[in-house]
Parts: sequence; C-alpha cells; structure tokens
Amino acid sequence: MTVTNDTSSSDYIKSLQTVTSGKAGDSSTGASTLGKDSFLQLLVTQMQNQNPLDPQDNSEFVAQLAQFSSLETMQNLSTSVDAIGGMYQSSQALQASSLVGRSVIADTGSTHVDTTKGMTGSVVVPSTSTTTSVNIYDSTGTIVRTIDLGEQKAGKASFTWDGKDEAGQTLAAGNYSFKATGSLDGKNTGLSTYLPATVTSVTMGTAGSAMTLNLADGTNIALSKVQQIGI
Repeated sequence: MTVTNDTSSSDYIKSLQTVTSGKAGDSSTGASTLGKDSFLQLLVTQMQNQNPLDPQDNSEFVAQLAQFSSLETMQNLSTSVDAIGGMYQSSQALQASSLVGRSVIADTGSTHVDTTKGMTGSVVVPSTSTTTSVNIYDSTGTIVRTIDLGEQKAGKASFTWDGKDEAGQTLAAGNYSFKATGSLDGKNTGLSTYLPATVTSVTMGTAGSAMTLNLADGTNIALSKVQQIGI
C-alpha cells in the first residue's frame, strides 16, 4: 500500500501504528500477525488518507481486496481444520471407552493367560517354513512349553496352548511370553505372533498420534497393531 500525499502520510503512518499495535507475536523474534480485521482497517485507513488529486489505482484496489478475500478464506479454513481435529479427538474418546474390558487379537509377544482355560494364538509365516515352533516363557524367562507346528506354508498358522508345561502340569495363571521361530530358506527366523489380550485402559493420543491400548499383562500396544476386536 502506498500514499502519495505528503501531508496525509504522517496521519496514515500513525493510523498504521495504531492498527498494528497489540498484534505482536513472539517478542523474542519480533514477529507479528495481521488478521483480516486489521487488514481491513489498514485498507480503510489508506483510502481515507489517499491523495484526492491522485487516488489509488482501481486495479491496485481490486488486488488488495483479493488479498483480503484470500486472507479471510485461509482463516476460515484454519477454523474448519481445528473443528475437524476436535471431532476426531471426540471420536477417539468414544472409541477408547468402547474398547476397555474387551478382548483383542494383537501383534504382541506376551499376554496374560488363564491357564485353566488355555488360549489360541497364531504365527505369521511369510514363506514356507520347514520347521516351525513356538516357545512359551513364564514371567521369569524360563521356557515352560514348546509347541511344534512342523512344516507350514506361507500365511497364518494357528496354535493352541492348554496351559500345561512339558510334564503335563497345569501352570499358574499369569503373564507368559511367546516366541515363534521358523526355518525360512534354511535360516532360523523369528516370526510375529498374534495373541489374545484384554484391554484394561486406553491412553489417548496427542498431537495427532494414535491411541495406545494398555493390556492386562501390563504391556501396551498401538491401536494399529490390533487385528481383531472381540466381545
């Protein structure tokens, strides 16, 4: 914006200072923000202080109006995005409340097992495995059972544990870890396991991050690792 009248320039500058005062952002950087209301005030102030003998060019005035329209559109878009973010958080909260107490099948290496009932899990086999097995460890890291799944083709191989050790004794209920391995192309390779688990609580995500499910065995996983949600 330019002013050609010398007698009115000082008035315009004073008006400009008045409009922009109190709009400063971070004092350490000297940055300032200019909202649509301030922009409109500046435009009106310029028109009031322009030289009547040499008024502002029409094309320049139209360009400034277009800038004002663009600024208002961007601010409205920002408001809409904030509203969408608020609705997303509300949706997350509703989803979280419905998950507490429910059983899920998730990509995890441990879970809480009621040994009187046993459990069923699955192993992800990326390619044909000539020998496949699942080692089960108790909370002290001791192997209590090895389940031999033999040769498996690419896909998911299910396994069932009855809650007993190698001697056939029923173990105490508690947290157990499961480590599956397979022979892929002659190499012993660790495999992912999908295990049943109960959700005890949910930690809401912040800054756009996903929510975290806190499980009965004390571990937590991202919602994206859940394969199936049960009753």
